[in-house]
Amino acid sequence: MERPARERDSGAPAATARPPAVPAPGRGTPGPGARPATPPPPARRPTRAAGWRRHWGVAVWMLPAALVMALVFGYSVVELYVQAVTNQGAWAGLANVRLVLSDPYFRAAIEHNLQLLIAVPVLAALGLFLAILVYEGLRGWRAYRFMIFLPYILPVPVIAVVFSQLLQQDGALNEILGKLGLGVLAANWLGDPNVSLWAMMGVIVWREAGFAFVLFLARLLSLPQETQEAARIDGAGFFSLHWRITVPQLRSVIWFYAVIEGITMISWVFNYVYIMSNGQGGPGDSTMVTELYIYQNAFQFNAPQLAAAAAALLFTVLVAVFATGLGIRALVLWRRSRPQDAERGLRLTPAGEHGGEAV
Repeated sequence: MERPARERDSGAPAATARPPAVPAPGRGTPGPGARPATPPPPARRPTRAAGWRRHWGVAVWMLPAALVMALVFGYSVVELYVQAVTNQGAWAGLANVRLVLSDPYFRAAIEHNLQLLIAVPVLAALGLFLAILVYEGLRGWRAYRFMIFLPYILPVPVIAVVFSQLLQQDGALNEILGKLGLGVLAANWLGDPNVSLWAMMGVIVWREAGFAFVLFLARLLSLPQETQEAARIDGAGFFSLHWRITVPQLRSVIWFYAVIEGITMISWVFNYVYIMSNGQGGPGDSTMVTELYIYQNAFQFNAPQLAAAAAALLFTVLVAVFATGLGIRALVLWRRSRPQDAERGLRLTPAGEHGGEAV
């Protein structure tokens, strides 16, 4: 029997043949008989039960504050409506309400509160303009920021007393106008029935503009800079930039401020009117507002049932205005979210989620 020929001995150890390395299942190329790796399941959206649990958690944390508000304010509101429909302990129905609505002083008060609502768009525009100027880095902007916000932190009685002296017929304002050669503009600002309400509105605007300024400036400082920088590179000017880029991003804050100031003009101007008109709402009824009407009937004319009826009407109107504002805002947000929901619904479903091909 012949023996197999040996390889020539070269002095080096002979190489040992090894089988090719087979990657472990699940890494690289699958080995023989191994199943292909399945893709990870797609992230699922939170279920409705998870959303309800999250909302219930928020409700539990808010429950103590809600109970305190219900105990403190709920009893007062219920007692208010009870007094509005009674007269000396006897049921009167809507007689007090009809009497209040037929009172010319109450109708004048409602008309004046509605006139004060003109200050709301003026305040929003003025506060937004001042906030944009400071946001753009106006020279000395720190001093301007302090001066604009200072009136808002001053007490309303102090402001009312100071302006009562300034706006007298022989006050400092008319003297300054006379020395500047503008004596034709001098007027009896608080004694003329045609001017007094507008003078008080000017004082309110002077003070309340600080709140709008701080609110809008805080929102401006939180906006991303990339959008505005891109608009400037494209050649957008000052007014075009802020009208087309800045204002739309501040829309929700502007709406919130409008609702808050609307409530202020309806139910938070008592201090201005009471001090600047010596508690009379005069001259005549030119500065009568609903809060002063309620105060006079409750404490000066000894008619608490009429004061309760007027207060109940005012409270109902405020709740309706606030609910309407929130409802309109919620409707706008819902309509804006509908295209996003439709786009999300048209996205492709990952393969394997339904055990078949992609839908």
